Amino acid sequence: MEYAMSQDQAVEGDDVIRVGQLEIRYLQQSGRGNQMGAFELRVPPASNVPPAHSHANEELIYVLEGTLRFTVGGETRDLRPGDSMTTPTGVAHAFSNPHGVTARALVINTPEISADYFREMAALINGGGPPDRSRMLETMKRFGLTPVAPAPTA
Repeated sequence: MEYAMSQDQAVEGDDVIRVGQLEIRYLQQSGRGNQMGAFELRVPPASNVPPAHSHANEELIYVLEGTLRFTVGGETRDLRPGDSMTTPTGVAHAFSNPHGVTARALVINTPEISADYFREMAALINGGGPPDRSRMLETMKRFGLTPVAPAPTA
């Protein structure tokens, strides 16, 4: 049985999906009995990032460069190169980069979050003018992501 990445699972190395300031480059898509996907995520300082959300995917984030702030449930950590954090299925999580340099991380999901999700979000966000929030939320839900309302402030 062949377990190496097949050509139809591989993604062109130059295929960078830009969602606002974020860059996503898929390294592995699911297929041929494999549900896992992996992508490289670049987060410049002070980038607009997705709202806190949950999904039915397990997720591992492993920081390669810079520092990425990652929150899972009630735990927030500043992850540096070599640090990782996991998100169990259905647990709310979010990320940001309040630091001075671009963060780069490897993100692994099982089952994967399709590259089509990021392409659709890119079309909504990069279209010029303010993005249509209701269409963004609908897209998130269609791909299995559930936005989490921010906690009320005192």
